[in-house]
Amino acid sequence: MTTTVSFIGLGVMGYPMAGHLAKAGLNVRVWNRTPAKTTQWAQEYTGTPCQTIPEAVDGADFVMTCVGADKDLVEVFEGDNGIIAKAPKGAILVDHTTAS
Repeated sequence: MTTTVSFIGLGVMGYPMAGHLAKAGLNVRVWNRTPAKTTQWAQEYTGTPCQTIPEAVDGADFVMTCVGADKDLVEVFEGDNGIIAKAPKGAILVDHTTAS
């Protein structure tokens, strides 16, 4: 069984990090607030581009985030369609954001 990793945030750091996971053979599902980044990533790497956070975290074993700042992190984690509400029970959440 292949490990499924959801990667939220495809900026300067997140984009290549998600790419390394895909190259390692993991099932990578990506989402970014700017949809063009998600599309670009999926053209360069093998993985699934997602239009929403709930779609990205569906079935994830790991949910990794790498977003811009504290407020961005709160935005993707909280709310009815955030990671906390939509990630599968037992998923491991890993944050790589450079924030407080």
